[in-house]
Amino acid sequence: MTKAGALDDRGSGRQLPLDWPTTPRFGREDFLPAASNRAALEMIERWPDWPDRALTLIGPKGAGKSHLCAIWAARAGACAVAPDALPTLEQLAAEAPRAILIDDVDRASDETALFHLLNFVSESGAFLLMSAPRAPRAEGVRLPDLLSRLRRAPAVEIGAPDEELVRAVLVKLFADRQLIVEPPALAFAALRLERSLDAARAFVAALDREALARGRPVTRALAAKVMEEFIRD
Repeated sequence: MTKAGALDDRGSGRQLPLDWPTTPRFGREDFLPAASNRAALEMIERWPDWPDRALTLIGPKGAGKSHLCAIWAARAGACAVAPDALPTLEQLAAEAPRAILIDDVDRASDETALFHLLNFVSESGAFLLMSAPRAPRAEGVRLPDLLSRLRRAPAVEIGAPDEELVRAVLVKLFADRQLIVEPPALAFAALRLERSLDAARAFVAALDREALARGRPVTRALAAKVMEEFIRD
């Protein structure tokens, strides 16, 4: 389906863009390996040959942790649980999951439930993948036993995306939206954009809307205009 717009009511010829929903694709074929994420990707693909039954992905927001979590969940047939709605011991015993995913485990508020879940993994032989922006710290965990369990799980770090990875992600996102982008515009965006995959997605969406509204290709001048507004917001 091609994108479409409508003339505004002032007759200026500027199109009002239709905001087609675009859901990030988290398949293995959509993941772009780079120096910053290669060790983490290799560990995910090593499963079930892990050094422990539990593993923690550590990295800043927008580095690709959720994408790696989704890849592993598909491979392992994992049950994804929300950090603010952890299962009880009774639920774990009844459902007996063989693989569990907790993305953003640092947001778990029920430390007792998390401690019991870690015990369940250890005793049942299930696998557990957790993600967090940083390694567990004493000031962030009230239960000493939980802190010990969290620190016992091997961790693999994901670094912030570098300019090369951001550029590759931009190329893919533009292609996904069937946008024709002039090379200077791509280079301009990759150099100045925040080193975050979330920021890349948001920028491409904003640039797509502006290009469609103007009915023009993505030039360096247009990218600069949108970048200025994007950073100001």
